[in-house]
Amino acid sequence: MPTRPGALERRLALIVITDRGFAHPGTVVDVVGDALRAGAQAVQLREKTQPPRKVLPLARRLRADTRHAGALFFVNDRLDLALAVGADGVHLGPHDLPVAAARRTAPTGFLIGYSADEVDAARAAVRDGADYIGCGTVYPTGTKPDAGQITGIDGLRRVVLAVDVPVVGIGGLSPARAPAVIAAGAVGCAAIGSIMGAANPGRAVTGFLRAAEHATGQP
Repeated sequence: MPTRPGALERRLALIVITDRGFAHPGTVVDVVGDALRAGAQAVQLREKTQPPRKVLPLARRLRADTRHAGALFFVNDRLDLALAVGADGVHLGPHDLPVAAARRTAPTGFLIGYSADEVDAARAAVRDGADYIGCGTVYPTGTKPDAGQITGIDGLRRVVLAVDVPVVGIGGLSPARAPAVIAAGAVGCAAIGSIMGAANPGRAVTGFLRAAEHATGQP
């Protein structure tokens, strides 16, 4: 029988990751609004090319919208920006500020996610204070040029078994692929193109959440 997920695990059933390049003809704010109305409980602002000063207004708007919806708000890479807007957390990768340094700087209760597709890296991040691991690329994807090698479902499962914090799968995910990710032990999926580029983002969010509910037996 599936283990009942805790509060954080439930909220990480789907992380909607922003990408302005996919949000057409609408905007990132439009797509995130649709996702939140459909029940998304976590949003990550991902801006790889814009300087923090230019991203700040969008970060403030998404922080307000997620707070109103009762959803978690993360900022990718930039701890300074996350703290400036009162985000719930930051998501870091191998080229960002080390997890241990971020943990020393962050306030109590601040969440830190870390991208790792190898067991040793995931374990080290958890030792340093990561609250969850984003693991992938699970399937091939065109939305992250820096995604690295494909880990596949087997690689995802190895990371899940190696750490005692929630693991979220990322990379080429869709509602149809979500059940396999959950079956591997991940608590949920992180998605970019399949939501940001969807004709109906709310419907895509619903598909992801239903897949997670069915896999875990949670209503």
